[in-house]
Amino acid sequence: MHSFSHLNAEGNPSMVDVGAKTVTRRTARAQSIVALNAEIMQHLSGADIATKKGPVFQTAIIAGTMAAKRTDDLIPLCHSLGLDNCQITITTENNNAVVDCLVSTEGKTGVEMEALVGASVAALTIYDMCKAFSHDIVIKETRLMEKTGGKRDFRRE
Repeated sequence: MHSFSHLNAEGNPSMVDVGAKTVTRRTARAQSIVALNAEIMQHLSGADIATKKGPVFQTAIIAGTMAAKRTDDLIPLCHSLGLDNCQITITTENNNAVVDCLVSTEGKTGVEMEALVGASVAALTIYDMCKAFSHDIVIKETRLMEKTGGKRDFRRE
């Protein structure tokens, strides 16, 4: 049976001690899907949506990257990690914006939360920048797609 890693013996919140762990290459890829409506999608030109605030997807990529680097400021028990790489891509499929965030580091703990935060904040930025067109926007899902390094690898089929 698994136990919660962020609780100490007394059941109180506690940061996981990773001091004895081995440094390995850690990667994680997360995805957020943002459902946009036809009114918003009519503003799609090339690979981005133009607004008075600027290019939506380019701005979302910058916001997601900044957020991934600051995950430990947002999630209380996350370790501070120096990311080696953070790549965010945004594509459109039908009326969906698909945000993909790939993060990597050499470290003692994984980067799943950094990838999830990066994808989430990029999705929220798309919402923020498109809400002037319509509030009929749904961030449908954010999920881990794959991770490598650590005790076990994971890949969503």
